[in-house]
Amino acid sequence: MKTILHLISSPRQESSFSIKLGRAIVTQLQEKHPDSVVNEVNLIHENFPHLDAPHLQSFFTPKEDLTAADREAIRYSDQAIDQLFKADFIVIGAPLYNFSIHSALKAWIDHVARAGLTFRYSEHGPEGLVKNKKVYIAMSAGGVYSKGPYQPYDFVVPYLQAVLGFMGMTDVTVYRAEGVNMPQLKEGALERAIASIAVEG
Repeated sequence: MKTILHLISSPRQESSFSIKLGRAIVTQLQEKHPDSVVNEVNLIHENFPHLDAPHLQSFFTPKEDLTAADREAIRYSDQAIDQLFKADFIVIGAPLYNFSIHSALKAWIDHVARAGLTFRYSEHGPEGLVKNKKVYIAMSAGGVYSKGPYQPYDFVVPYLQAVLGFMGMTDVTVYRAEGVNMPQLKEGALERAIASIAVEG
């Protein structure tokens, strides 16, 4: 039985292109793995807190020394990391906001990127510890950022590939619903993106 973790980071909810694209990826994965379980996590609703001193203190405190306050501070991180390790497939909805990811997704990343748990430093340098995962990124954007003059403005895909790869998740496929606000492209933009999906594994 496979587990699919679907992360939602768009506040637009049912009108969101990244959510619709992400769910289309999930549907194809379910068709390929009928016994799979889907864990959909809406990061907007979960409202992961931005890191502050108590969070960082709890991250670097040995488990046996955690206080009640530390355990409360570390709760979001522990839960998110547990969900990540249990997943076989990870679908990340990532709409482009001001050329980067939504702060809700960044907060989730800050809570799962923990030294000693999802990565470590060895004598050979950094090593990712979240291995044998297949990741799909469902990106949406009002313009076109996969090619052309605005490609250098896309900090969504390069950042996610870098930070996920740092944690060991190097098998990443990107599907894009682009030009959703451009008069000449918005018609059929989502349908074209969904038609391009070909899940693996």
